[in-house]
Amino acid sequence: QVHLVESGGGLVQAGGSLTLSCAASGPISSIMGWFRQAPGKERKFVAAINWSGRSTYDADSVQGRFSISRDNGKNTVTLQMNNLRPEDTAVYYCAADRRLVPGRNTGDYESWGQGTRVTVSS
Repeated sequence: QVHLVESGGGLVQAGGSLTLSCAASGPISSIMGWFRQAPGKERKFVAAINWSGRSTYDADSVQGRFSISRDNGKNTVTLQMNNLRPEDTAVYYCAADRRLVPGRNTGDYESWGQGTRVTVSS
């Protein structure tokens, strides 16, 4: 199993940007993804990327504002978040899996980080 550690969360004003990073140790996973969980709500899919980085998948709510990328040489995945909104406030989790096609459900991922908190003030 892969060990994942997220970083980069914090407090930002609406309209601002944050960059989240996830460092993985262990075998490189074919699929890397980000999920988020707002207070009192279920964990939801944000974005995912396949091995080559050529295919990325975004939730409708973040399309055009967030982008996911990966560096296989460093075994890291990054979530660039622009034009942040108060509704983006959540704990963001990095996830990894060995399947070939990214899933959008939590059950599609076998490894999880501990999460990093993002707070967007209005």
